Amino acid sequence: MYLEESNFDLTLEQNLIHTRYEQKRQPPKIPVGNLKRDMPVHIFLIALTALTLLSLALLDADWHKLIQRFPRLGKVFVDMAHFSTERFSLTLLTFIETVTVAVLALIYSLVLGLVLGALAAENISPWKPLSPVIKSFLAFIRAVPTPVWVLLVLASMGFGMASGIMGLSFHATAFFGMVFAQLFEEVPGEAIEAVRAAGANWVQVFFSAVLPSSLSGIIAWTALRFETNYQEAAILGMVGAGGIGYTIMAAMNSYRLGRAGLAVLIVFIFALGIELLSTFIKQRVKI
Repeated sequence: MYLEESNFDLTLEQNLIHTRYEQKRQPPKIPVGNLKRDMPVHIFLIALTALTLLSLALLDADWHKLIQRFPRLGKVFVDMAHFSTERFSLTLLTFIETVTVAVLALIYSLVLGLVLGALAAENISPWKPLSPVIKSFLAFIRAVPTPVWVLLVLASMGFGMASGIMGLSFHATAFFGMVFAQLFEEVPGEAIEAVRAAGANWVQVFFSAVLPSSLSGIIAWTALRFETNYQEAAILGMVGAGGIGYTIMAAMNSYRLGRAGLAVLIVFIFALGIELLSTFIKQRVKI
C-alpha cells in the first residue's frame, strides 16, 4: 500500500513538472485588437493623416508640372557628377569657414551648456527654484529652430560668419544645457554627499564629483553635437551666415552644376568622417 502511494505521488510530481515545462516552452500570449489600449495609436495616425492632407492642400503645388519635371532630376545629378574645379580655392575657403563656424559654435555652447546644466541639475543646483526656471528657458530656446535664431542675429549684426556662430550657438547651448543637466542628475548622491561632507563648496563638488562621473557622457554628446553643428553650418550659408552653403547656392543659381557637385562632395566626405569619428568615440566611452 505504501509503495502504491509512493508511485502515485511520484507520477503526480512528474506530471506537474512536465506541465510546468510545457508552459515554459509555449510563447506568451499577447492580446491583440484591444481597442481601448490602441486608441492613442489610432488617434495619432488619424491626426497625422489629417495634418498631411491639410499640408498638401495648403501647399498649392502644381502637381502636373511637378510630375513633368521630375525626370529632369536625374539629369541634374548626372551634371553635378561632372565635377568642376572652377574657383576651387574659393570653394575650399568657404568650406573652411563652415568648419570654423561649427567648431567655434561648439566650443562656446559647450562652455555655456556646462554652466547652465550645472545650475539646472536638481541635485547640485545652488538654489532649488532656479532649476525649473533654467530648464524652461532652455526648452524655449530649443523650440525655436536654428535658422530662425540665425536670421534674428543676421537682422541685427549683418551677414557673415559671426552671425552664423552666434545664431548656431543659441540652439547648441540649449541642447547642451538640457543634456548635461540630465547627466548631472544621474550622478549617485553618495558621491556628492561624500565630497560635501569633506567641506567642499559648490564649485568643488561640481569639479570633484559631478564632472568626472559625467565625463564619458559629455564626450559622447559633444561628438554628436559637432556632427549636427556641421550639418547646420553647411546649410546656414544659404541664408547669408557664411560657409560653403553660399557657394553651393550661387553655383546652382548660375547653373554651374559641376562646381556645386564638387562642393557637395566635399561636404559629404567630411560629414562621413565626422560620423565615423563620432561612432568610434561613442563605442570607446560606451554610451
